[in-house]
Amino acid sequence: MAEVFLDGFLDALKLLPFFFLLYILIELLEHKTAIGRPARAITGRCAPLIGGAAGLVPMCGFSVMAGKLYQKRYLTTGTLFAVFIATSDEAVLVLALSSLGVLQKVYTILALLGIKFVLAVGIGYLIDFAGKGKKRALPLPEGFGEEEEQEHAHGEEGEEELSVCEHKHKSLLTLYLFSPLLHALEVTFVVLLFNFAFGALFYCVGEETVIGFLQGAGLWYQPLFTALVGLIPNCASSVVLAETYAIGGIGFSGLLGGLITNTGLGVLILFRDVKEWKRNLIILAAMFLLGVCVGYAAGAIEFFI
Repeated sequence: MAEVFLDGFLDALKLLPFFFLLYILIELLEHKTAIGRPARAITGRCAPLIGGAAGLVPMCGFSVMAGKLYQKRYLTTGTLFAVFIATSDEAVLVLALSSLGVLQKVYTILALLGIKFVLAVGIGYLIDFAGKGKKRALPLPEGFGEEEEQEHAHGEEGEEELSVCEHKHKSLLTLYLFSPLLHALEVTFVVLLFNFAFGALFYCVGEETVIGFLQGAGLWYQPLFTALVGLIPNCASSVVLAETYAIGGIGFSGLLGGLITNTGLGVLILFRDVKEWKRNLIILAAMFLLGVCVGYAAGAIEFFI
């Protein structure tokens, strides 16, 4: 059990620099700065493309950043989905270091990343197009009325300075160092608690039990069950999926379905905003359904080929 807590602590510690840079970026975006203005390119036409490419990096840091930026209204819903769909957490690294043959590793990783990237970009643009260019295609949070939207727009134009803490800061040092660091430590602590919780759950259930369960699921049930495992906001879920595939316990369709559903810790960041629980459930359900559908589609192709 001590190893579980150590792993959870190290995983959370790895995210601290991401959180720190994220809150600095948010401050830059919300204030009249030379860096903040070009940084708004993340909301431009190439945003889903950039989001899909960032999500392919084998770490959950980018999905976490996407979740927080989405909460602050600096990402479109399509870009958020692009990052989430492309995210595979540590699965790619596990596959690369597995006992699979060299050619099988290459084919699997390239096929996995290629399919996820195409889906991420395509669905990202589709969602944004359906939203007709709005910041979000899903319902806006309660209480975010026209007056607040106008204030937010003024802030983006530099007519009014905003702060991530929604209060005035006394100095640039506080604004761009101490405040981001404090927020980064707070979020890291929350992630640490969830890492401990899910790590303890996997420890009690046993990784072998989960792998055995997936192995016995059968070809046509695998995408459903792997998608459920992928929903777990912890790196252990992606590792289990990759390891089960490497030993032949699940097919490529099951692996693909589970890793499409997997969003790293990004969805956890969304659920910190308890007022938006309906919106967050919609996003989570959409990711699950997408993973299941793509998994079954890939399974059908495998079956007939």
